[in-house]
Amino acid sequence: MAWSERQQGMLREMGLRVWSPAASPGAASRVEAVAAVPLPPASPPAPAVVPPRLAARTDIAGLDWPALREAVAECRACGLCENRTQTVFGVGHPQAQWMVVGEAPGESEDLQGEPFVGAAGQLLDRMLAALQLTRRVEGPEPPAQRVYIANTLKCRPPRNRNPSPQEMALCEPFLVRQIELLRPRLILAMGRFAIQALLRSDEAVGKLRGRVHRYQGVPLVVTYHPAYLLRNPRDKARSWDDLCLAAQVAEDDAVAQGPP
Repeated sequence: MAWSERQQGMLREMGLRVWSPAASPGAASRVEAVAAVPLPPASPPAPAVVPPRLAARTDIAGLDWPALREAVAECRACGLCENRTQTVFGVGHPQAQWMVVGEAPGESEDLQGEPFVGAAGQLLDRMLAALQLTRRVEGPEPPAQRVYIANTLKCRPPRNRNPSPQEMALCEPFLVRQIELLRPRLILAMGRFAIQALLRSDEAVGKLRGRVHRYQGVPLVVTYHPAYLLRNPRDKARSWDDLCLAAQVAEDDAVAQGPP
């Protein structure tokens, strides 16, 4: 088969080489397209360069409460450490049976070093008190009436912006270890980013509330963040329903498991 000049040019553009052997006497000349010599295998990609901040992280698995608190205070894994006043570790009794997980510290939390303070914290305390629950470390209340509170992030994002996926990923091991140490009987996830961290879900709070989820086998109930409720008071009744559901789940679980 004879190829025109235009066709031969197209073959060359495609990486094919045109070969035309000398014609035998009395025979018609022919042109054959021969595949070009294969290229050598591509070199394996170079190892990813780990940013110094990521490489500096230490393994926190196995840390006890004091060592974990120290690790959080000294963490410089992401850029949030540059602007924080202090880290916000968590508050509550280490044997509390309830755990409340929020999102990221705000200005008041950054200044005081405690999660859920200011107007949102006061609302949360009133909600917990309605169920005879407390975040206080001291006092006569049994573990079933104590709440441990922690945030998904331990440092405040500048101007209270949303945390980035990388910031959440870098801070997540601290929260995971807190849950492992506390071994709560129930987790109350407040707000979108707490839900993303614990349930790996991007669904809206309104679509996830009203039913019981699980985190590593622990019952988990979703509800609105108190800061959201301050802006949208009409949803306070829905949030109260969520707390009542959580209380019922905790009570049923306590009956099923017996004393801790």
